[in-house]
Amino acid sequence: MNKDSQQHIIFDMDDTLIHCNKYFDLILGEFFDLMTQWFHDYGVTVEQIRTKQMEIDVAGVDKLGFASANFPQSLIDTYRYFCKQHHKEPVLREEEQLFKLGLSVYDQEIEAYPGMVETLDTLQNEGHRLYLYTGGESRIQKRKIEQMKLADFFEDRIYIRQHKNVKALEEILSAGRFNRSLTWMIGNSLRTDVVPALTAGINSIYIKQQREWHYNLVELKQEPHNVLYTVSALTEVPDIIAEKAIAIS
Repeated sequence: MNKDSQQHIIFDMDDTLIHCNKYFDLILGEFFDLMTQWFHDYGVTVEQIRTKQMEIDVAGVDKLGFASANFPQSLIDTYRYFCKQHHKEPVLREEEQLFKLGLSVYDQEIEAYPGMVETLDTLQNEGHRLYLYTGGESRIQKRKIEQMKLADFFEDRIYIRQHKNVKALEEILSAGRFNRSLTWMIGNSLRTDVVPALTAGINSIYIKQQREWHYNLVELKQEPHNVLYTVSALTEVPDIIAEKAIAIS
């Protein structure tokens, strides 16, 4: 491949390459069951619990980033909120049960999105340079990377950040001296993938999921001056990159 047409492609991991949100949804389902049992006599609904947990969870991520304790703590804080609302004394055993339940989300078996290996293979074989940029705690994210054998594609070009925002992406791009016109951010989050990419002046492909975590959904306030595509499947990415590479070769 002509070096001028080689693209630098940065991939998000969770819910871009591998499943993530569905495991949180499974745990939340168990949480809602417990809460409606414990607060049955107070008329608390699943929708009320869902709304409050989401509010607490998003506030925690804004403050602490993708810390592993944030999700289980959001379950406990939601429980405490409804205890206070209904003058119910919190039970330590129930709080401990919720913390254990919340942490169990990180023990789920890891599953790739359809076409993950084929997509990365295609891009690698076409001569593009692949990078992985994921939000979370190093220990948890490294375990996923190892289980999915992602180093086969990304080698040492892997960035793990607890806060995944405009500043974090800008630091990566500046340190790596990326040619921004030839660089892409691929991800499922408008908040942590697309908006930082557009702000940094690189191209972006937004993989729109059918069901998205509320935290990821933000409004695109400005018209992008660089390239932005929206797709519904990971397997659509290589064709878009190929078109761009041909156009500049």
